[in-house]
Amino acid sequence: MYIEELKFSLWADFIERDYLDNEFKDLINAGTINGATSNPAIFKSAILTSLAYKKQLASLDGLSAKEKYEAVAIYDIQKAADILRPLFDKGDDGYVSIEVDPYLCDDAEATIAEGKRLFSQIDRPNVMIKVPATKAGYKAMEALTSEGIPVNATLIFKKSQAIACAKAFESGVKANGAKVDTVISIFVSRVDRALDAQLSELNIEVAKSGIYNTADIYAAIESMNVLGCRALFASTGVKDDSLAAHYYIEQLLAYNSVNTAPIDTIKAYVQNGGKDKALPISQEIIAAHFEKIKAADIDFEAVLDKQIKDGLDAFKDAFQEILEAL
Repeated sequence: MYIEELKFSLWADFIERDYLDNEFKDLINAGTINGATSNPAIFKSAILTSLAYKKQLASLDGLSAKEKYEAVAIYDIQKAADILRPLFDKGDDGYVSIEVDPYLCDDAEATIAEGKRLFSQIDRPNVMIKVPATKAGYKAMEALTSEGIPVNATLIFKKSQAIACAKAFESGVKANGAKVDTVISIFVSRVDRALDAQLSELNIEVAKSGIYNTADIYAAIESMNVLGCRALFASTGVKDDSLAAHYYIEQLLAYNSVNTAPIDTIKAYVQNGGKDKALPISQEIIAAHFEKIKAADIDFEAVLDKQIKDGLDAFKDAFQEILEAL
């Protein structure tokens, strides 16, 4: 844990082979991070720009593009899991996640099959299978956790999504008969990037919509008290230069939570961030902010729906670019 008394973890939102052999280990040894996450966009950047993958890819002639991608990704996830294993063995998270093919987001059975296959092929207990929060995804989450497979539910922007994920995990854990570690990944800064230019013109406080939306979702997850389930705050890097680089980590410090962030964001937080608990935030404060948005004729639900669609599309596009390049 980065902050033991809060049961607060910092995970690195980055995977790349040279990094795993060097800085990743340094961050773990320093007690800065105790887990890692990946997604198709992260693997796209790593595979298509790093020289570290050339040798392995040259040995994979004859395989399909997806088989090449999986061979490379599985190697990296196994390496990360092995480095993190001592943390996992002592109960200090030690998880790394890998996402199922984003094109399967509306196919529950295919998502279940791929999740089980990836978990089996990686063959490490400290791997989380990442599943988008769609109707099909909820079914897959329940099925995977029922078999004891840890799951990272991703692309959560709405409380209704988080509740559906938590219910799926609750059913899965009950069927499994034992605790299964899961996280519900709430995306934060993308909400502010979608709204802040408009809110600024209306004299409504900026850089708060993502925080308040996340705080509301966090409270809902905590109230459900699902065994092994925690809120994870994702999309916590800043794009607005007026904000401190560590803004979204500091503003979302919460008991029993995880924040996964880019390396530079984590370093900025370690150097300059406070360690005082920031959540929960009162429902009155949250409601007052969104009442202002509603009064300005902004459909916040529509904003969130667009972010969900855009997030899925971005992961699909990144995945397709990897396949085309391979």
